[in-house]
Amino acid sequence: MKLKYADWIRQDTDEIVAVFGQAELVRRLDGKTELRGGTEQDRVAAKEWIALFWHETVLEQR
Repeated sequence: MKLKYADWIRQDTDEIVAVFGQAELVRRLDGKTELRGGTEQDRVAAKEWIALFWHETVLEQR
């Protein structure tokens, strides 16, 4: 059996970047970003945060 040293570092799940109420800002494994769940107010707060602090990202539409 051959184990690679850095196998435990590899990410197998999506990364939650931030949470706004019930809305989750998620970076997927393919590098794309999406906003999951939440109320309209949660989503507006998340979009404002993105505009201020992570303006280079583009949200995926689902």
